[in-house]
Amino acid sequence: MSDLPFGFSSQDPDDRGRKPEDQGGANPFDFNQLGAMLSQLGAMFSNAGTSAGPVNYDLAKQIALQQLAAQGGSSTGFGPDQNSAVADAVHLAEMWLDPVTTLPAGARKAEGWTAREWVERTLPTWQRLCDPVARRVSGAWVDAMPAEAKEAAGPLLSMLGQMGGMAFGSQLGGALAQLGAEVLTSSEVGLPLGPEGTAALLPANIEKFTEGLERPASEVLVFLAAREAAHQRLFSHVPWLRQRLLDTVEEFARGITVDTSALEQLAGQVDPSNPASIEEAMKSGMLEPQTTPEQKAALTRLETLLALVEGWVDVVVNEAVGERLPGAEALRETLRRRRASGGPAEQTFATLVGLELRPRRHRSAAALWKLLGDQYGAEQRESVWEHPDLVPTSEDLDDPLEFAERFGRTRKALEDPIAELQRTLDEKDPDD
Repeated sequence: MSDLPFGFSSQDPDDRGRKPEDQGGANPFDFNQLGAMLSQLGAMFSNAGTSAGPVNYDLAKQIALQQLAAQGGSSTGFGPDQNSAVADAVHLAEMWLDPVTTLPAGARKAEGWTAREWVERTLPTWQRLCDPVARRVSGAWVDAMPAEAKEAAGPLLSMLGQMGGMAFGSQLGGALAQLGAEVLTSSEVGLPLGPEGTAALLPANIEKFTEGLERPASEVLVFLAAREAAHQRLFSHVPWLRQRLLDTVEEFARGITVDTSALEQLAGQVDPSNPASIEEAMKSGMLEPQTTPEQKAALTRLETLLALVEGWVDVVVNEAVGERLPGAEALRETLRRRRASGGPAEQTFATLVGLELRPRRHRSAAALWKLLGDQYGAEQRESVWEHPDLVPTSEDLDDPLEFAERFGRTRKALEDPIAELQRTLDEKDPDD
């Protein structure tokens, strides 16, 4: 999968300051060529589905399913024994999780999905994630067009929007196909992608993942079921978490701008006789976003929140299965290496918003949750999730011990506010 932001591509830094005529023979903006290019797209649009909006999701789904079929991932379902195995694994995992966390079970049902079903069942959430970014990119593109270009294009501007929707849809479809062939559970990328209350595992992908691990397939299935069940507890019983993750992506999208000079390169990068060159043009960097401080802050918040989710899951699952599954620690380390080497979660966010997730954040978050649990117990640890203002910040992940100490002081103050007030007064005026 591409590790480039959704709808964007890399651009050679050495080219950014060069004039269009210096970049491989690119020509200045040519309105006649733009018109010819858009006319060539008419036939393509008639076959691209009826999806409206900044991303052509009909096309994305079509491409994803076609690519999965070519990879042999188009099977329509599993045998009853596999579905039963998934349900049994989730049920067992829930019983093991109950003693180690005060968050109750969040999954009302457990299902085994094919890669095809994963695409179909998660596409509504992908739409919520991708629309803000793609809409802002498309709007910035049109807003950046010279007034003469807008006047010349006229009604063809709507076709220009369709062109962007098709290009985004094509990129998303390819990403979903690769993800669908790799993900092990519905929540592996750290987001609640599937229907609420549904714990879903992908047995075919888990079978491939198990190869070479030298662990029984049943053990791997239960371990992953525990992770999925833990995610579902968090997403079901921390009501603000789901929306906060999606809102942070939107915060990033609101700051997207494009370089107006990029449009001058369009004519040189697109061959009117070859509609396929449109997607290549959109990947060439002409829509490269200009990262703002606000965007960087949004990405930091998203990275921190995802790390906290994964760190909490890592800790509670280890407490639940660590002594019950002989290979639990080895599986835990395997998943950590999978993230460090750029697993599905890391690839997803690199493609979606250009966020390079750092494995160190996950380790720091896990250390923080473990420290809180060891010092104050599971109930106090889970109380941190009660409000978004209580959760650790990026700076807290740099110093988990200091956060744990501050948490302890706050807890004492809430339990005995009079004693805390007296302690504060004594510190301000020790002589008295």
